[in-house]
Amino acid sequence: MKTEADSNDTTEHSHDDKQRPYLCTVCDKRFTTKQNFTVHKQIHTEEKLYSCTDCEKRFATEVYLNKHMNVHSSKYKCTECGKCFRDNKTLTIHGRIHSGDKPFQCTVCGKRFTTSSHLGSHGRTHSGEKPYKCCLCDRAFGHSESLNCHMRMHMGVNPFKCSLCEKSFNRSSRLQLHKRHVHSHRRPCECDFCGKQFKTNRDLKRHVLIHTGAKPYSCRHCSSCFVWRNQLKAHLLKSHNEGTWFTCDICQKKFSCSNVLKVHVRRHELDMKL
Repeated sequence: MKTEADSNDTTEHSHDDKQRPYLCTVCDKRFTTKQNFTVHKQIHTEEKLYSCTDCEKRFATEVYLNKHMNVHSSKYKCTECGKCFRDNKTLTIHGRIHSGDKPFQCTVCGKRFTTSSHLGSHGRTHSGEKPYKCCLCDRAFGHSESLNCHMRMHMGVNPFKCSLCEKSFNRSSRLQLHKRHVHSHRRPCECDFCGKQFKTNRDLKRHVLIHTGAKPYSCRHCSSCFVWRNQLKAHLLKSHNEGTWFTCDICQKKFSCSNVLKVHVRRHELDMKL
């Protein structure tokens, strides 16, 4: 759950030596002060009483709402592109997109990043470390954002609601994808190889792999490589017993991806209606 609480203590300075005695048992984030910890805990509740009058977003605390309101003003405005941000820290990080500044470097592969949190997430791809563990099941994750989204699945919380239909989602990126795929007819991304057009750059990149033959997802246990991430997940489960199977309660069929399971379950539901 990406919120302003992230910027209080842990986001940009996750590498510093400050003592952080206050531990959140839901997402494993630590905080230097009890006040910041108390504010952070409210992001794990379903209730969001404070709503923005300029957009659809809702917030658990008035502090988050007040910071968010800066996005609709020119208080923290980028002089390069005009985009506004909630605080000066976020604006500074954004400015690195224009300057090309990437001050955080991986000591393993030399790749550079704009923030220490991005470097930390990247580092876990080398180590395979998954420090963020779900307290309700056996799953573990490489970074807190993934855990928070996973926790919403357990709680049945989908806070990001579409203004054009009744659908809601557990993360804002999925809402944006939904709007582009379902409610927009624009296809601004065109394939240089065949001219086929796509609604999102992500879809285009996946399509281009068909032309290039690239297999960017490699197994860390053997020499196998795959075109899609889901193919790698399935391989890790079947060949190396790594990961978690998602089982259909109706027919007991197993899947390596929760989204594929959801599609499968919907087919059962349609069959029952016929």
